[in-house]
Amino acid sequence: MFDWRPLSFQGIAYLRLRRCNNKSKIYNLKSKIPLVPIFFQHQINENTRLGVWKIEETDEFFKGNVPQHRDVTHPHKRLQHLAGRFLLQFLFPDFPYELIQIADTRKPFLPDEQYHFSISHCGDYAAAIVSRTSRVGVDIEIPVEKIGKVMHKFLSAKEHGIFKLLPGVSNDSAMNIFQEPTLLWSAKEAVFKWYAEGGVDFRREIRLLNRDEATETIACLFSKNGTELTIHYRKFEQLVLAWVMS
Repeated sequence: MFDWRPLSFQGIAYLRLRRCNNKSKIYNLKSKIPLVPIFFQHQINENTRLGVWKIEETDEFFKGNVPQHRDVTHPHKRLQHLAGRFLLQFLFPDFPYELIQIADTRKPFLPDEQYHFSISHCGDYAAAIVSRTSRVGVDIEIPVEKIGKVMHKFLSAKEHGIFKLLPGVSNDSAMNIFQEPTLLWSAKEAVFKWYAEGGVDFRREIRLLNRDEATETIACLFSKNGTELTIHYRKFEQLVLAWVMS
């Protein structure tokens, strides 16, 4: 079931489409630039917006609108790079992406902090979260089988128990074998991007405490600086999404 709802972003009409396979274009009515179909869009509050789309455009579509801040030689990685930045201005039309700089930790930022933002991409998907007022982090992942072989490297023994990843403890479905640990990795990656200063031990310093499935949130303690965080997440058929703000 598609979920179309009209939204008003600074007087610009948008359409919201969750889980979209429709290939028709969406237009930014102010600039008349055709925009890709939105896979997921969320107005978190009046100052913070989140969006995900499936990348279907070519380099040429983005190069006319988005400055490339670094030389990316791999064609698909270059497309991901451009798509993520293009999404920033989709969420906030006055986002000055030509002013983006790259920190020593490789996190992109705006020098005057007019906006806080975070970008993620995986496969043919790009995601971004942008806020005028809050520090943010976002991550998207496609569940894969190999995650189960490495989850002991980023999840503590206690977290294995909390999220029922212990041998002999069954999950709701076979899909959870891959989706559950991928979601937890994505949650920790979102916290890592929120922190943005590098040097984080995922297993010891990003502690996932419990989950509320009704609100699709995970309580977290970032022990590196003692911050309590709420990680928000969404599960899709072939994708998981996590974000955090404070």
